[in-house]
Amino acid sequence: MTGEQLRQAIANKWDFSYDVQLRKTQGKIFLQVMWRYQEQKSFEMNEADFVQHLDAIASYLSDWGVVDQVQKFIETTKDRPRLGKAVSIPLQIGERSLEWLME
Repeated sequence: MTGEQLRQAIANKWDFSYDVQLRKTQGKIFLQVMWRYQEQKSFEMNEADFVQHLDAIASYLSDWGVVDQVQKFIETTKDRPRLGKAVSIPLQIGERSLEWLME
């Protein structure tokens, strides 16, 4: 998966290029689709920075082998990002999670 493919999957579902973040909480890792989106005038990243950010996130997703999980979740969820509430996608990454769960 590339950053552009991730962006397109999100935009196809929710009509905007929402920001994404990887978060570790309660011993689990989540991909969070945030409420901020690139088309907002107040969005803090320019186009080049946003593409680079999405490419980095997509690279992790590909390396962890969770691309299908993410795509299926995005396609089937009824949740939508809204102010103060991200859509959290739980990632089942197996043993590779130890790299992220170590404090």
